[in-house]
Amino acid sequence: MGFTIKAEMPEIVQQYAMYLRNIKGLSVRTVDNYCMDLRTFFRFLKLNKALVPEKTPLSKIEIQDIDLEFIRGITTVDIFEFMNYVADKRNNMSSTRQRKSSSLKSFFKYLTIHENLLDENPTDNLTPPKAKKSLPKFLSLEQSIELLNAVDGPDQERDRCMLTLFLNCGMRLSELVGINMNDVVRNNNTLRILGKGNKERIVYLNQACVDSISSYLLARPKDGVIDREALFLSARKQRISPKTVQFIVKKYLRKIGLGGTGYSVHKLRHTAATLMYRYGDVDIRVLQDILGHENLGTTEIYTHTSNKQMEAAVNSNPLAGIKPKATERINKPLEKHKDK
Repeated sequence: MGFTIKAEMPEIVQQYAMYLRNIKGLSVRTVDNYCMDLRTFFRFLKLNKALVPEKTPLSKIEIQDIDLEFIRGITTVDIFEFMNYVADKRNNMSSTRQRKSSSLKSFFKYLTIHENLLDENPTDNLTPPKAKKSLPKFLSLEQSIELLNAVDGPDQERDRCMLTLFLNCGMRLSELVGINMNDVVRNNNTLRILGKGNKERIVYLNQACVDSISSYLLARPKDGVIDREALFLSARKQRISPKTVQFIVKKYLRKIGLGGTGYSVHKLRHTAATLMYRYGDVDIRVLQDILGHENLGTTEIYTHTSNKQMEAAVNSNPLAGIKPKATERINKPLEKHKDK
């Protein structure tokens, strides 16, 4: 948990955060998000229950005094009022409200089932709002090739290797940064990836990835390396940071004219998934394994990104070639409708 957030949290939430991190294996970022949602929730409750002056800004409300007795008094009505508040007053998008709902349900499930501290769970009747499903933004095949060809400079072997892995393997930013030297298995061209929740998966490296990794390893610094386990190194010869990778990717995206247009590191993951599905005729469950998605529904969004495939599917209908029977009406030119 981030130090700033931890300092603001009541003891019971700090214990919950350690459970999420050490037992559930969630990432630091995810734990921080859950705790920030709980912070907003408790601040709202203190204001809504008139436990602080009415005009107190939400950000100024302290919650360290929240204890089990207070939590036992939370009702289902409190939960629904909070969800209405974040929708109407804070204008949270459905995806943000969905996360807040998950944060609350997870916290109260922990207190009810894992710790047996509550007799009833006030979130039992809380249904998470449906998140709006939008098509992922991605690079075309031509743009992807242009991006790879745009790489230059003293670190071009490293930069090209990172872009190649993003575009071919569809890995997350945290997964690429976390790759160690021994994760690359050269004798069978596979790569071990540590994904969300510390779940490992194996992806196969195509020839472009193999060649790119080989070129980078020849150029990778050998002397004065601080983190010898890390595959990708920064200029300081330590494991490259997510922020640095984001900067590098955006630099090359700007170079090919895609700067400031909503493209990012994560869009390269979308690109890899889309290209595999469009051009490789990849089974959706295989794509799910490659991307490390826990739910198939997350992967299925890529089945809607190919207009050509949808057009081909409609044209493959055996009734597609059936022509309407010629009649006097359809053989006559269309006449303008006249009002009587």
